[in-house]
Amino acid sequence: MNGSRAMILPLKILTALKSGWMADKSFWKSNARVVAMRDLYMKTGQGFLLVFSITSTSSLHELSCLREEIMRIKDDDNVPMVIVGNKADLEESRAIPRAKGFAISQKWKAPYYEASARTRTNVDEVFIDLCRQMLRKEDEMMDPDDSSKTDALKSSGSKGKRRSKFRDGTHPRCVIL
Repeated sequence: MNGSRAMILPLKILTALKSGWMADKSFWKSNARVVAMRDLYMKTGQGFLLVFSITSTSSLHELSCLREEIMRIKDDDNVPMVIVGNKADLEESRAIPRAKGFAISQKWKAPYYEASARTRTNVDEVFIDLCRQMLRKEDEMMDPDDSSKTDALKSSGSKGKRRSKFRDGTHPRCVIL
């Protein structure tokens, strides 16, 4: 598999990628079922990790196109997302300066991390940041006009509001595909 491709994939598909059967680039671009699945994942996804390789300028260009597609499909300017420059362990092969990653992060209003899947650098932090964004957005959608309660909970450090939503069983649990 060409590890320099920018991708947005649910974790279920990552298992198939590791096994190699979906690694061919032409599979992703020409298979109508895969394109439809990708669009469906974009439409129903609550948050996105936008991952590119710091060793490949083309992966950053592809990432820009994917982000535009997400924004078009979601029709929302406040989509939880995190930008990840992967392969941080390959500093000697860097093609994209760190400053460019931060500039894009500011332009897109999304946090930027440099990570390494090989050394697990910042891997957990990326997912934690995305989950926090998703939960914040969910809280805003649940009670958009009651900011006084939200502010009080934030200042007290309490997680009571979120926990109470799960206790009664009427609210679905957060699921990462």
